[in-house]
Amino acid sequence: MSYLYVSEQGAYIGINGNRFQVKYKDGMIKSIPAETLEVIEVFGKVQLTTQCVAECLKRGVSVIYYSINGAYYGRLVSTTHVNVQRQRKQAAIANDDVFKVDFSRKIISAKIRNQMVILRRYARNKDIDIERPLVEMQIMQKKVICAKTVEQIMGYEGTAARIYFKILALLIDPKFTFSGRSRRPPRDPFNSMISLGYSIILNEIYGKIEGKGLNPYFGVMHKDREKHPTLASDLMEEWRAVLIDSTALSMLNGHELSVDDFYSEMDQPGVFLTQDAFKLYIKKLENKFRADSRYLSYIDYAVSFRRALDFQIGQFVKAIETEDVDVYTPIVIR
Repeated sequence: MSYLYVSEQGAYIGINGNRFQVKYKDGMIKSIPAETLEVIEVFGKVQLTTQCVAECLKRGVSVIYYSINGAYYGRLVSTTHVNVQRQRKQAAIANDDVFKVDFSRKIISAKIRNQMVILRRYARNKDIDIERPLVEMQIMQKKVICAKTVEQIMGYEGTAARIYFKILALLIDPKFTFSGRSRRPPRDPFNSMISLGYSIILNEIYGKIEGKGLNPYFGVMHKDREKHPTLASDLMEEWRAVLIDSTALSMLNGHELSVDDFYSEMDQPGVFLTQDAFKLYIKKLENKFRADSRYLSYIDYAVSFRRALDFQIGQFVKAIETEDVDVYTPIVIR
C-alpha cells in the first residue's frame, strides 16, 4: 500500500479516473493508483478537491492535516471501520488494573531496552564511556518489571528517558547542539526532527488503530487528555527509538543535513527544517517504514516496519478480545 506525503505549498490533490493526482505549482503531476493508496498526509497550504475528498471517504483513505512545520491539525476519516463490540471490550480495560499494569510493564520495558540498543550503536565510534548510564537504565528497566502500578512504571520510564537523552547529547554531532528533550517549541535540530517524526508515527498508528475497529482515545498507560489519542501514544512507545530517534541520529551524524538546513524566526519560536530538508527527512522516514526487519518474535520471516506496526496492533486486538495480556509481545531490537 502507498502513503502520499505532500508538502509543496500551493499543490492540490484531485482524482482522475482511477488515480489520485497531485498537481504542483510548476505544472508537474504525480499520479498514484487509487486501489494502492492508504493514507494522504498534507503539510501546510495543500488543497484537496471535493471529488478527491469523496473518493477518500468511499475508499477508506485517511487524510491527515499538518501545519507546514508538522504540527498536527486533524484528519478526514471514513466510519466504515467502526466495531462497537470491540470498542466495548476496549473500554472495559479501564477497570482492569491487572491488564493495565502488565501491559505497561511490557511496553515500557521494551522501550528502555530499545533505547539502550540505540545508545550502544551510536557510542561504538565515539570515545565515550556510557556503561554507567546504561547500568542506571537497566536498573530502571528492572524496577519497571517489578512495579505494582502504572504510575510507578511511568515514573521509572521518565527517569530512564532523562538518562537516555542526556547520553544522546554526547553522541549527536556537536554542530547540532542538543541538551535535552524540548517539545513545544523544539529548540534545536534533533528535537525538531524527532518531534515531527513522533507526530507522523503517532498519526500513522492512530489510523491503524481505527482500521482495527478500536478507539484511539481509550488508552491503557497514559492518562486521558482532552483531544489526545491516548492509545496511539501507548502503542507508539516501543517504536520511538526504533524508528524515529535512529533515523534522526543517522541523518545528523551521517552529514545528510547541515546546520543550514534548519531555521528559526522571531515571530515563530523554535527550530524547524527548511522545505528541502523537510522533504529529505520525510523520504528517509518513509524508507525506514518500508525497510524489512526480523524483530517480531512471533513470526519467522522479514516484514517491513510498517507491516510490523499492523501486526502489533493486531496483537493488541487479540489481547483485548482474549483478555490475555501475554498475547502481546513488544518489538525488541538487537
